[in-house]
Amino acid sequence: MKEQKSSYSAEIAAAMRAIEANKTEDERVCFDMYAKYFLSTANKWIVRSRLMTYIALRIVERKGPGFPGGIAARTRYIDDLLHSRIEDGIEQLVILGAGYDTRPYRFDALKSIIVFEVDYPATQNYKISKIEKIFGFRPSHVVYVPVDFNKNVLSSCLSEAGFDRTLKTFFIWEGVTFYLTPTAVDDTLSFVTGNSGPGSSICFDYMLQSVLDGRCDLEEAKQVHTGSFKGDGEEAYTFGIEDGTIEEFLSKRGFSQIVEMKSEQLKKKYFHGKNQKRKVHALFGYVHAMVDL
Repeated sequence: MKEQKSSYSAEIAAAMRAIEANKTEDERVCFDMYAKYFLSTANKWIVRSRLMTYIALRIVERKGPGFPGGIAARTRYIDDLLHSRIEDGIEQLVILGAGYDTRPYRFDALKSIIVFEVDYPATQNYKISKIEKIFGFRPSHVVYVPVDFNKNVLSSCLSEAGFDRTLKTFFIWEGVTFYLTPTAVDDTLSFVTGNSGPGSSICFDYMLQSVLDGRCDLEEAKQVHTGSFKGDGEEAYTFGIEDGTIEEFLSKRGFSQIVEMKSEQLKKKYFHGKNQKRKVHALFGYVHAMVDL
């Protein structure tokens, strides 16, 4: 990613959520009413036009089968986890690599909880400008923390921003790990286990190692290596976890009560009725785990 350029992948994910939000209540899998505000002029035009949306989705499905469904499923899954964690009494929310995540503004219950949005400076600055336009101010419960996961020390950045390591915290790490180095992933997980109060947990998605190294023969996996399934070439996939090893991976790093979801499970859980025939790509795993204190 260029130093002063906001995230391409964050905008594409927002575009998929905006398209989903335009559907009727009985058809949409997730609902993000603010996603449309983070789109470029061209993508706004596509989202506003039913014909252009249809054409765009056909193209996306051809390049990466199940990609739109995957974004919708991931969003809904993490939304549901957040609802559950709020009911469990979390005292703090940290969104790692926040991108254009709008949960701090969509969830009314979060207005009484401090939310730390951690992200790459260029993407975060662009997001802040949009948030100020949407609401006319910066919501007081959100703290923006600029961080480059591959360069900065997360602990010092969050501590300076007011993060309290004794509180029950939920960490959301969505659409990030596969762009990082293994060291950056380990350092982040180490921070979570070493700086969380009782009852804290993390959820994140990760690319399957077989997809990353070319062993997976799914069509959407092949697109990862041709380049048409990812962004502009500046956000390369660099990290994966071997399929079937996530429990061992996280146990060794201080986590317990590990629950993994795969694409077929998310499809079964969320895609019914009008959505029954939609595809959800199988490139990633999705996991929630408690900090083992």
